[in-house]
Amino acid sequence: MVAEQHIFKRSCKLMGNHFELSVVATNQTWANQMIDAGIAEIQRIERLLTTFSNDSETNRINQNAGIGPVAVSRETFNLIKRSIAISRVTQGAFDITYGSIDKRLWNFDQSMTSLPDAQTARQMVRLINYQNIILADDACTVFLRETGMRIGFGGIGKGYAAEQAKRIMVQLGVKSGVVNASGDLTAWGVQPNGSKWTLGIADPDRAQQVFSYMNVTGLAVATSGNYEKFVMIDGKKYSHTINPRTGLPVTGIKSVTIITTNAEIADAMATPVTVMGIHAGLNLINQMKDIEAIIVDDDNRLYTSNNINVITPKPHETTA
Repeated sequence: MVAEQHIFKRSCKLMGNHFELSVVATNQTWANQMIDAGIAEIQRIERLLTTFSNDSETNRINQNAGIGPVAVSRETFNLIKRSIAISRVTQGAFDITYGSIDKRLWNFDQSMTSLPDAQTARQMVRLINYQNIILADDACTVFLRETGMRIGFGGIGKGYAAEQAKRIMVQLGVKSGVVNASGDLTAWGVQPNGSKWTLGIADPDRAQQVFSYMNVTGLAVATSGNYEKFVMIDGKKYSHTINPRTGLPVTGIKSVTIITTNAEIADAMATPVTVMGIHAGLNLINQMKDIEAIIVDDDNRLYTSNNINVITPKPHETTA
């Protein structure tokens, strides 16, 4: 007699986000050990990348901006190297030096009644420039050329952590599971009934309702939404996502969902597609291999990349 399989889940707060790890298994004790291993890996990455600890590699790089190179682990070095590659592909719409922005202009609450002028906005983002990250491969060092520059992994770290947690769990024998990092997730294998994982994409206007859904396995998905944090100025909606080139908030897009084979890439591509806009963003995605996008604009119109198949949900269906 074959033992019955179940989905075992655990939720926790990691990297400042809500994570949920799911494992398909016949034995709860074994499933919990697998989830423990996944959580331990995410905690390890958090210690590596956090900006809330003075002795993290990220903070040591930032503290030495304009002063000198900092030796880091090969893991951090390679993540920065991959981040720079994404910056090149997106023409700077993705940029880990985003941490350099002067945040005094942006509060996105009711007290914000006007935008800064273009010159002031550009001045606030003058230190954002991935080309001023100097890498020395042999020495494994990172140097931020300008004093005051800061890097941060907010646009890629969750996806990287989810992908690494999956890798550890697969190595330990987990054949099917999901790591969900506040909506950035990676899913592999199948559910106990043999079907693929059903992924609901939240309605931008009603977070508990499904806008569309997909059946996935061996894929990663990330969504960047601007519908929860925005400001209305003169009847126009401005999102909390700032264009790193202009210093001004982006307009016109409520959410971008990226579907690809790697959670790190999915996480990193969601925001730059938002910054680039519907047509330029989809044009970029359509030129790339094994990656798709779903965009919802401010008027709830749906746009997709060339190879996407979106299923319209039944009424009242909720997210999985």
